[in-house]
Amino acid sequence: MKKILSILIALIVLGVLAALALIYLPFKPTPANEALAADWKAEAGRGEYVMRASDCMACHTAKGGEPMAGGRGIESPMGTIWSSNITPDKETGIGSWTLDQFRAAMVDGIGGHGQQLYPAMPYENYRFMKESDIRALFDYLQTEVKPVRNEVQATSLSFPFNMRFGIRAWNWLALSGEADFKPMAGDDQQIRGQYLVEGAGHCAACHSPRTAFMAQNGTRLSDSSFLTGGMVDDWSAPALRGKDSRVQQWTTEQVAAYLATGRNAHAVANGEMALVVEHSMQYMTDADLNAMAKFLKTMDGQAADAAPEKVATPGPRSTAVAKADGAGEATAKLLKSASPDMPLGARLYLDNCAACHFVSGKGAPEIFPELQGNAMVLGKDAGPLVSVILKGASSPATDRRPMHLVMQGYADRLTDGEVAALASFVRKGWGNQASDVSESQVSKVRQHVQADAAPQRAQ
Repeated sequence: MKKILSILIALIVLGVLAALALIYLPFKPTPANEALAADWKAEAGRGEYVMRASDCMACHTAKGGEPMAGGRGIESPMGTIWSSNITPDKETGIGSWTLDQFRAAMVDGIGGHGQQLYPAMPYENYRFMKESDIRALFDYLQTEVKPVRNEVQATSLSFPFNMRFGIRAWNWLALSGEADFKPMAGDDQQIRGQYLVEGAGHCAACHSPRTAFMAQNGTRLSDSSFLTGGMVDDWSAPALRGKDSRVQQWTTEQVAAYLATGRNAHAVANGEMALVVEHSMQYMTDADLNAMAKFLKTMDGQAADAAPEKVATPGPRSTAVAKADGAGEATAKLLKSASPDMPLGARLYLDNCAACHFVSGKGAPEIFPELQGNAMVLGKDAGPLVSVILKGASSPATDRRPMHLVMQGYADRLTDGEVAALASFVRKGWGNQASDVSESQVSKVRQHVQADAAPQRAQ
């Protein structure tokens, strides 16, 4: 008994010492990964371009708020995290920060006042960015963004997630390897694409799964789970690599077009990806869009097909609507029959969905996505599909594709049982092979959708 008590006391003492170490041991920042002269200046426009590539606007701008002034609520499994003000306001923004403090935030997740940042800030990925890009971004935020006084409400998570010093222990687990970019064995275009995808683009923040302690399970190409699919709130981020990836069945041209416009012959962006296109990807150069597309298509050693230099060129076009193929012929025939005794799911599809997605399930290229083989439709978790049926979806307008696409929601039109029947039909129609959706599953998603629709607290 005395021995057990001694061991227990020793463990408690060790725990206390570890906690004190986390709180009081000095933080050692990661040094710059490029040697730049003290008077080095980025070329004109580079800082803003890095901001776009890094998608800073989407997270640091609240709905209806001033650009970069923070206050957007970012949902996480631990609760709502409120984005910070990154305008050069000296009191409520980053106007008093030094370059070293900014680098520490980007690379180590340490704020300008020494506080641990929550990993909603994707420093797991930004740490692969070059010093020249980090410095260009800092200069842009300090000198070209309008300072806005905006005291963002403090993030208040429940215990133990409100104890920020614990993030230091989390960082020891999550930030594996050097904070430096490790290029693949490819050509210059592939390496440029890899750099953008791994670093500024932080694609793994959504498209890699999460570990048991919520770190990204794969931040680099060399990680086996890198870009194998993840979840973001109600939305599924599909796998971008592997045999089950629908994206790998697209051409390089189609991948680049999707990044630039949020749409191609197969899919239309919604949810978080729509924000990425709206605030970030549409501003990328054709060369960088093609580089990212080529990297995504060849990262596992595949050969890439050629893509035109100009990505998703604007202007009117006529695209033939695809007819049902062999796998989808039986479903198309059933829907064409419009028989009064057809199954409920098929009847609901005909009444509510066929006008846009057609009886073929092929949709209209660049307008209404195909449902046959659609990654979200076939997902292991049917929640994202149910969520879209209930609340609808929206795809942004871009310079290359100025039409703003909106799908209405059916929460007020269909019951839980009807949504379940419709979703199950779509997941099994046209040769799709996915599990049925239950009424109870729909009920849970509806509750979440209703909670999201409730007015947020005042910013």
